[in-house]
Amino acid sequence: MTNDRFDVAVVGLGAMGSAAAYHLASRGVRVVGFDRYAPPHALGSSHGYTRIIREAYYEHPLYVPLVQRAYELWAELERAAGERLYIRTGGLMAGVEGGALVQGALRSVREHNLAHEVLEAAEVMRRFPAYRLASDWLAVYEPRAGLLLPEACIDAHLTLAAEAGAVLRLDEGVMEWRADEHGVSVVTSHGTYHADRAILAVGPWLPQMANGARLPLVVERQLSHWFMPLVTDGSCSADTCPLGLWEPSADHLFLTTPDIGQGVKCGGHHDGFSTTPESVHREVSDEENAGAHAFLERVMPGAAGPLREARVCLYTNTPDQHFLIDWHPDAPRVLLASPCSGHGFKFSSAIGEILADLASGALPQFDLSPFSLARFR
Repeated sequence: MTNDRFDVAVVGLGAMGSAAAYHLASRGVRVVGFDRYAPPHALGSSHGYTRIIREAYYEHPLYVPLVQRAYELWAELERAAGERLYIRTGGLMAGVEGGALVQGALRSVREHNLAHEVLEAAEVMRRFPAYRLASDWLAVYEPRAGLLLPEACIDAHLTLAAEAGAVLRLDEGVMEWRADEHGVSVVTSHGTYHADRAILAVGPWLPQMANGARLPLVVERQLSHWFMPLVTDGSCSADTCPLGLWEPSADHLFLTTPDIGQGVKCGGHHDGFSTTPESVHREVSDEENAGAHAFLERVMPGAAGPLREARVCLYTNTPDQHFLIDWHPDAPRVLLASPCSGHGFKFSSAIGEILADLASGALPQFDLSPFSLARFR
């Protein structure tokens, strides 16, 4: 048992927890962080070689200022870590003109006056020959979109957090936590740790770690696939090819990211089934691989070569697919941190800053009411 007392305990050190630990430690806050594994790892939601970052946010314009702050913080982290964490590729959001993807992207770019182009299908294919679009599709092109390197981002946050004084307890799972008016006790297999406040940033493990609180969360199995391009002209590489979000039908989104060395990455969005981190089926079937290959062949035929890798990722979804950042309903010293409904990694640098603000008693610069628990009551 440890007798040390910390200002903040961070439980879960993936995208959000690692960023929170970094921002807290950078301010001189005494922070201890726990993870049952040794992040970055591939068992939760924060992995996959690349994650997209984009400003023309079709989901809702309220995210644009948040992602703009995230861009600033990713650049700061790159400088502090001395390594590349972001690759600018530009991004296409394409589908029928009246679809949710195109209209949502246009709403954000117009509301926030973002740099963009609206391109017809023929112009997209002329400028980016890797892609094939249906003749009635329209695309919103965003020049600032790009790829984050998630494993490197998490590693940078954790390395710099430790250098700033954070105590990181990796491969040490939290068995339970208790909170009262005096603070929070975190019990692990190695002992009990005490802190004034705690942040639960455990992603798909949050439903089982909420101490009985009824949180409207569903964990969803999602897939990512990497295929080796058939073409050798570089048209599928990140140097010349933007990332793509595609809306082939009203109930389906598919994404592609260019090759940075592991092949072209692709996958559906919110087309998985409910699961838990313990029961999830982590093998990807031949049928699932074939389905991804068929759609990749439709929009990016030169990329649809042999399968290199397929992985399972876990989304933790709220009913409205917005984030959850709020204090625990029964434990006001415990902060619930951002189950992100499958679109949160890009924001994690900024969410880490927000969590550090909240846990240290500062006022965040963003309105967090859209992410509160109260919206579900």
